[in-house]
Amino acid sequence: MLLTVLDYAGIAVFAATGALAASRKQLDLIGFLFFAAVTGLGGGTLRDLVLGLSPVFWVADPTHIIVCVLIGLFLFFTAHRVESRYRLLIWLDAVGLAAYSVLGAAKGLAATGSPTIAIIMGALTATFGGIMRDLIAHEPSVLLRPEIYITAALAGACGFTAGQALGMPAYASSACGVVIAFALRGGAIHYGWTLPRYKPRPGRNPEDSLKKRER
Repeated sequence: MLLTVLDYAGIAVFAATGALAASRKQLDLIGFLFFAAVTGLGGGTLRDLVLGLSPVFWVADPTHIIVCVLIGLFLFFTAHRVESRYRLLIWLDAVGLAAYSVLGAAKGLAATGSPTIAIIMGALTATFGGIMRDLIAHEPSVLLRPEIYITAALAGACGFTAGQALGMPAYASSACGVVIAFALRGGAIHYGWTLPRYKPRPGRNPEDSLKKRER
């Protein structure tokens, strides 16, 4: 039951971020529905394909598509009422990331029994839809922004997987994962939290290497 709630919540929130991206591009209704579906279903689709689950979740239960359609329709008529659509998009994305990091980890763990695969599936499920949304909308990718993003999804998946390994009830480990992921991503949005970045250093001069060989 809890995983079902996270499933629909994640889809609805990610679909909303897709529809908001469509509103920023001033697309028509079909554009809204397309963005809502791609963003809401993209991460879970890739997860199921990688795990070899057939049929993928939205083919087995078309209700997921209906949720995306309803969200797209709703925002097509109401998005203009939101003062800062980009700000709302970012925070809704954080909520979806937190929910999907746990759901993806749960499905990965159930399918393989491997904590490693569970964590990878959690991160993949939570981030791929947003990556596709930004790519299609020609927005700066979430992967290229300096603040924490994938790390938050990994941390949420780790929190859930660790809770399951310790024998915690599903609701407790799920809550743990969601809180960790949202706290990290929320902190990154509000406070600009980042990981240390690579600092380029001067490399060897190719001409120096050639001179040494000539000697």
